Amino acid sequence: MEESIEYLQHLFRLPEVNPKQYSPLTLAYIGDAVYELVIRTILVSRANTQVSKLHKKASSLVKAEKQSELVEILEPHFTPEEEHIYKRGRNAKSYTSAKNAGIVDYRRATGFEAVMGYLYLKGDFRRMMDLIKMGIEPGENGNEE
Repeated sequence: MEESIEYLQHLFRLPEVNPKQYSPLTLAYIGDAVYELVIRTILVSRANTQVSKLHKKASSLVKAEKQSELVEILEPHFTPEEEHIYKRGRNAKSYTSAKNAGIVDYRRATGFEAVMGYLYLKGDFRRMMDLIKMGIEPGENGNEE
């Protein structure tokens, strides 16, 4: 992924980014898209099935409530840097809200998405994948569900 980010920057003549300089809501904006793409890739790779079934499963994994649950699993494993980004995202003043989520879940999900966006823009694909795997398959990482 590091090469992909560099290639993207090169191909479109984008300036190098320092993800620490972005607002937490901007990090969450891109993190939301990256996380959903990862989830969709996993689902499509596991089963060539009807799009409606894929969408239903993906939606259940990317909704704010589920992302809030992921934070419960992941927060103890965040590095200090990730914890800082998470808290910035969680505490950011957003002028929108999730359609089907409470404010606590929505804010925690925003923090999670900020971490995903930060790791993506930082080019740390491996860490991003490790956290996602730890969150969606907790039993396989020595954690209990």
